[in-house]
Amino acid sequence: MTYRQIKWLILLIPTISVGLWEYLRHTILLPYISMNAGNWLSAIIVFLVTLYFLNILFGRLERMQQELQRERSEKAVLEEREKIAKELHDGIAQSLFFLSVQVNKMGNDFSKDNKPYNKLKKTLQHIHDDTRSAIQNLRSLPSHDDITWTKSLDAFFNEMESQHGLKIHREWCLEDDDLSSKEKIELFACVREAIINVIKHAVTNEVWLKTTTTPKGWICSVMDKGAGFDTNQITDGFGLKIVQDRASSMEWKLNIDSMHGKTTMTIEKEESA
Repeated sequence: MTYRQIKWLILLIPTISVGLWEYLRHTILLPYISMNAGNWLSAIIVFLVTLYFLNILFGRLERMQQELQRERSEKAVLEEREKIAKELHDGIAQSLFFLSVQVNKMGNDFSKDNKPYNKLKKTLQHIHDDTRSAIQNLRSLPSHDDITWTKSLDAFFNEMESQHGLKIHREWCLEDDDLSSKEKIELFACVREAIINVIKHAVTNEVWLKTTTTPKGWICSVMDKGAGFDTNQITDGFGLKIVQDRASSMEWKLNIDSMHGKTTMTIEKEESA
């Protein structure tokens, strides 16, 4: 049913109802119903018919308006994502490419065993890969009807495994309905940052990812058995600082522990009583 049809029905239903009632009243019911009672029944019948039918029609109108608003919001988001992706590609990505060319030229002046140079080159390559990955993610937004959040997670994990030779041991029990849209975005960003940090710094090719539900919420942990680090220097890492800010904004508990070559990041959501 179109928007125009709904508007016409809203106008016609009360009119038709009154017309039918008055016709029946004067042709069939006149000997049985007094004029005064008929007037009261007219108001009651029109009210009941209007309440029933127009309530349904107004409900459809509201759903149509909500769907239209959702489509507009999604279009705005897509346009903004495309704009950001273009700016990243035309700006940062190209700058990183030219910088990598200059760094490769510098390599002729250093030996292959020069650690500072090799570290700089490796870091630059990671930044370049992250930027390209971000551009691809911005330009390829999956359909919400076809791809669930958990499937999107699996696709990301599979991509990390294939591209970086990483094995992600997964025990994921959270379902799409367990989190709000905002929680899905923030949790995915935190897990992604944790896994990328393992790839960059942990000197290991295995990660253990686990989620469990609790009576008051859920717990998500990312663990590796790599090089570890000093947790007192967490604020020195920009990525981990962002994770802290994300968890704080969602009122989640964040704990990062690194001992004896075992590093664990735990995020816990606990519903308030």
